[in-house]
Amino acid sequence: MVFSNLFFIYLFLPLNLILYFVVKNRTWQNIVLLGFSLFFYAWGEPVWVFMLMLTAFLDYTWARCIEYFRQSGQTRRVKIALAASLIFDLGMLGVFKYSGFLIENINLLTGLNLPVPQIALPIGISFYTFQALSYSVDVYRKDVAAQRSYWKLLLYVSMFPQLIAGPIVRYVDVAAQIDARELDSENIFRGVTRFCIGLGKKVLLADHIGQVADQLLGGSFAGATSVGILLGMLAYMFQIYFDFSGYSDMAIGLGKILGFTFMENFRLPYTAKSITEFWRRWHISLSSFFRDYVYIPLGGNRKHVYLNLFVVWALTGLWHGASWNFVLWGLYFFVLLCIERLLRNGLSRIPKPVRHLVTLVLILFSWNIFYHTDLTRLLESFRILFGLSGSGFTNETTNLLLRNNLPLLLVCAVGCTAIPQFTGNVIGLLCAEKRDDGVGHKVYAALTFVFDLALLALATISLAGSSYNAFLYFRF
Repeated sequence: MVFSNLFFIYLFLPLNLILYFVVKNRTWQNIVLLGFSLFFYAWGEPVWVFMLMLTAFLDYTWARCIEYFRQSGQTRRVKIALAASLIFDLGMLGVFKYSGFLIENINLLTGLNLPVPQIALPIGISFYTFQALSYSVDVYRKDVAAQRSYWKLLLYVSMFPQLIAGPIVRYVDVAAQIDARELDSENIFRGVTRFCIGLGKKVLLADHIGQVADQLLGGSFAGATSVGILLGMLAYMFQIYFDFSGYSDMAIGLGKILGFTFMENFRLPYTAKSITEFWRRWHISLSSFFRDYVYIPLGGNRKHVYLNLFVVWALTGLWHGASWNFVLWGLYFFVLLCIERLLRNGLSRIPKPVRHLVTLVLILFSWNIFYHTDLTRLLESFRILFGLSGSGFTNETTNLLLRNNLPLLLVCAVGCTAIPQFTGNVIGLLCAEKRDDGVGHKVYAALTFVFDLALLALATISLAGSSYNAFLYFRF
């Protein structure tokens, strides 16, 4: 089940919210949310829901062991319990996600013909294993007390708004909210708006611009041109942003409606003026996870900085997929970040518009690496882009595709900037001029309601006439 699905929007979610707000008691609200979350996951993956429950149970057990052994002075067993948690979580991720990739490369390097396991990848495994892992580590670090209730920990791991595509929510950030959270009309109002904005990003922008990307990058390169490849790269750059940030918006919005506060996952990343700044704005929950659980424990900026960066970005690439293009993608950013670190004094003197443009070009190239899991096709796409394949600069087909999709491209370009948010803030300020008598607040609320309704209506029409299109990050 996905958020951009009419069944979810008009049946699953309303039924969940009705029961959730009717029961009122916090314990029963947690039970309702847990039941719907497990159903949400089991809808597409009924078998894997038991593995999700097992993951939560084992990490629950080991965290309790960590606290028990620490209190009884058994330091060695504390470390053993933590190691058991890490081995299981990472081992499970390794078996399901990377075993086939590993065997394929062993066969390639050695000439052996070992059978390659065909194991289905459970949806969202990269997200919920990281959440379970962070819980055990935080208990070990004494950042949070071990949860006494298995069912509450299972609720944290399985909560449907962020279960299968993030953001990566740490237990320490929501532990208190599981037991005590405020459900007020203002947060519900804001949550609905945030959900509708995310739905619009996904359905009205990402899905449509994604068709352009797949047409130019995903099919045969016969007749492909430099402009065509560039247009495809640009379309995919927009698609992956609106797809993933749209999901994050929906997750954060649903969290607000239910009384939870999830961390922001995107802060206008395409406005960044450096690659370093880009990664402070893009997939913030993942980059902060690797910073806190890998980079800093390895030594951070204190020692072996470049080795630490190499490890982090190799792992970041692998986290996104079991394919060499993802490793290459991660190492691409490693090289860029090292260059920025070495040249930071000189780069700061370059005008901001130039830095912004260069950053966008570098990001654009990175998404082409990310898109092509076939390295041969990746190389060919760059050959065509730079005119090294003998293909032309452009042709009528490419020009027609550009003309037909130019309005959509312009909307996407504007949507990546602060203009929409600024416009909303201006409208809010204009309405606030009459807030003393309550008129301004009512006007703003009415405008927001109409805006939400319009987005929902347009998304519904689009979904009713389109084929299934899952979120890109579901495969991770």
